[in-house]
Amino acid sequence: MEQKKITAIVRTGRLEAVEQALQAVGVKGITVTRVKGYGEHTNFFSSGWYCTHARIEIYTEKSRVQEIANTIIAAAQTGRAGDGIIAILPVDRLYRIREG
Repeated sequence: MEQKKITAIVRTGRLEAVEQALQAVGVKGITVTRVKGYGEHTNFFSSGWYCTHARIEIYTEKSRVQEIANTIIAAAQTGRAGDGIIAILPVDRLYRIREG
């Protein structure tokens, strides 16, 4: 079965809504990390140019990628700059540590 990795960067204020929406469509597991960075609208002369966001990582079957991406977009979108991004990457192998 072909696997994909979905990485989404979303506003921390939308994280709970995204998590609930993913659970509602049956996503069984996610990894969330708080991240800081900047995007296309950066003012390097401002003292607070870093924005705090959440990075969500999901490993899933190829057939579920579009559904999951659409779910994240619907839950995370505010219509303002800085809503985030989603990247889909191929997974060569996935090992479950408990299974050896």
